[in-house]
Amino acid sequence: MLKLKPNCEFCDKDLPPESEEACICTYECTFCTECVASLLHNVCPNCGGGFVPRPIRPKKERRAGVSLTNHPASTKRVNTHYSRKEITEFCGAVKDIAPEKR
Repeated sequence: MLKLKPNCEFCDKDLPPESEEACICTYECTFCTECVASLLHNVCPNCGGGFVPRPIRPKKERRAGVSLTNHPASTKRVNTHYSRKEITEFCGAVKDIAPEKR
């Protein structure tokens, strides 16, 4: 089950469960679309993978036990421990390699 982290791990922008601005990598690292495009160049600074839009969990329970109410988003904020310089260097080194070939 996705954790649905509440913020961008770089700029700390709020990314509520219904946000269409949340992007995740295969490890659920969570960044906003602006950071993914302008700073990260579609490279996760934690694992080197690419990003996809984070799915939006249904608010309304349409099937028994399946909804945001039953499986709430995380409230634990997460921030990357890498500096902007480290992120720029890491992402710059692999941004021209397609995610499926990294």
